[in-house]
Amino acid sequence: MKKYTSENIRNVALISHGGAGKTSLTEALLFTSGAVNRLGKTESGNTTTDFDPDEIKKQVTINVGLAPLEWAGVKINLLDTPGYFDFIGDVLGALRVADSVVTIVSAVSGVEVGTEKVWSYADDFNLPRFVAINKLDRENANFEGCLEQLRSHFGLNVAPLQMPIGKEADFKGVVDLVKQKAIIFSDDGMEVTDQEIPEDLSAKAQDLREKLIEAVAEADDTLLEKYLEGEPLSDEEVSKGLRQGVIEGKIIPVLCCAATKNFGTQPLLDLIKNYLPSPLDREEITGHVPGSDEEVVRKLSPDEPLSAFVFKTLADPYVGRINYFRVYSGKMEADSQVYNSTKDLSERFGQVFSMRGKNQLTMEEVVTGDIACVAKLQETATGDTLCDNSAPIVFPALNFPEPVISFAVEPKTKGDEDKVSSGLSRFLEEDPTFRLERRAETKQTVISGLGELHLDIIVSRLSQKFGVDVELSTPKVPYKETIRGQTKVEGKHKKQSGGRGQFGHVYLELEPADTGQGLVFENKIFGGSVPRQYVPAVEKGVTEAMEEGVVAGYPVVDVVVRLVDGSYHTVDSSEMAFKIAASQAFKKGMEQAGAVLLEPIMDIEVVVPEAFMGDIMGDLNSKRGRIQGMEPENGLQKIKAQVPMAEMFRYSIDLRSMTQGRGFFSMAFSHYEEVPHQVAEQVVEAEKAAKEEDA
Repeated sequence: MKKYTSENIRNVALISHGGAGKTSLTEALLFTSGAVNRLGKTESGNTTTDFDPDEIKKQVTINVGLAPLEWAGVKINLLDTPGYFDFIGDVLGALRVADSVVTIVSAVSGVEVGTEKVWSYADDFNLPRFVAINKLDRENANFEGCLEQLRSHFGLNVAPLQMPIGKEADFKGVVDLVKQKAIIFSDDGMEVTDQEIPEDLSAKAQDLREKLIEAVAEADDTLLEKYLEGEPLSDEEVSKGLRQGVIEGKIIPVLCCAATKNFGTQPLLDLIKNYLPSPLDREEITGHVPGSDEEVVRKLSPDEPLSAFVFKTLADPYVGRINYFRVYSGKMEADSQVYNSTKDLSERFGQVFSMRGKNQLTMEEVVTGDIACVAKLQETATGDTLCDNSAPIVFPALNFPEPVISFAVEPKTKGDEDKVSSGLSRFLEEDPTFRLERRAETKQTVISGLGELHLDIIVSRLSQKFGVDVELSTPKVPYKETIRGQTKVEGKHKKQSGGRGQFGHVYLELEPADTGQGLVFENKIFGGSVPRQYVPAVEKGVTEAMEEGVVAGYPVVDVVVRLVDGSYHTVDSSEMAFKIAASQAFKKGMEQAGAVLLEPIMDIEVVVPEAFMGDIMGDLNSKRGRIQGMEPENGLQKIKAQVPMAEMFRYSIDLRSMTQGRGFFSMAFSHYEEVPHQVAEQVVEAEKAAKEEDA
């Protein structure tokens, strides 16, 4: 691939609801441009950007795929993004480094919940966009219905640039409303022929052109004045005003295509070149000085010092780590030293290259605005800033959504624990939405992600890449135990079996401690009834006894324990004897002081359309939740509540079902509180049954 200057680069993310045809459109664009020599099919598992075994098997995009191509003197970096919420982290990474987006909408399904979601993300990044109505060759395809939905959902600045010629299986071309020409596609889509607009479409085309001209005029004051005075706008003025309107987000052109037939790709490539922004149109980016809040503004220019942002990391046990990055200023050269300002360390760059799917394309240098990859950096990860050491800058980190579903994971084969841990740790490097946690309270390894499919893919990759199979199960709730009353108890350990015996004798007082204090141990011995050297053993005995409470075997918290009296034997007493005596006394004291079970309570925020409010609040109440309040947020309603963790393990699935995928939530630990008696009985019974089964 030859060198391109920054003004001749286009970074375009393809976004949509799952199944609208992003990967098929990416493939068709690559084929039309000559970047690949055959048109792959998703169902055949041979597309360029979906090369991962799980992507081929499930026929869904999991990773953002980079696919550079060359067209009419420009380099277009296509970013084929996942359409399912479980992989939204990759979508956010792609949108961060894109300069524009093409939103694909199925002509059959219309605007779906995923369309709304990715549109809002594109808004967050302030990205200019096209809309491509795909699958116009399918049965029940409805261009007019889609257009109406788009304008209804996203505003009247959504304006058709094309209209289809022929319906469903007879779809064969488009009317270009700027040039006022019909474009007819050959059977393979590789050739286009300009013709006069068919008579039966002439009136409709004129009506849509008027809407487009109106949108163009409203985007430019000079053109608006001319338009209002009744003067016609020239094709050149329309094109210039259209580009300006698109870049400023005032116009969102709508295009037509049928990706699997390769229809509409040539006009789309021309439109990307002519109307979507180059990196230099984005002007500047803001960061801060490492280690301070001082703001730094960096112009997107080749003349500025080097700065780049890492938006994707792939971890492979054979190839090693591959970092995908975009250069925002200056240029990145192979075999150079680069400063990672996020982690305050230097990295040695070897060969830089682009990726087209899984194929590496060697590059000598990466200019401002271009996207490339580098392998085998030691510490650099997703979200890091790379720059010139003499002009350090840190770009804002990506804000990824927090995981919403968790499973306990254990190997199917005993002895594979280390392999599981090592493999999962590698996935942490490449996936910022994945979490791995070892819970001491439950002795379980817990993985968390954005959905069941997300974690299914993690488990599948663990098997493929690291050769270890695991089982997933619902995690145990990390219950805890404490006491509600006060008591004084005796613990005596006396054993004589020939030779030196064992003797330890203590009196302990127990009472509740303040929340969060854990164990408060106080030595109140006066007069040496328990010698000083044995006091640490008493505390250790209590500490060990607290690891398993008397209610259901969970760790004990927030207890004051006072050593108030005891006795010893000059020969038979030992640290071990006093530790055992203290442990016995503590367990007896727990039973006498009203031991109770505590459960973790979560703060949750659920954001849903108002129509679902009643169902959501009713469901939260049924989960023993307490509604804390409600407030509007971006046209939706945010419900704040506190709900026991035990009720929340499958909430992401329930919420998607109740809201048709339109609701989302976040969750964070709040505090522990006592489990209601009836629920506590069920927990105790379940623990007994589990122990009997293990025995």
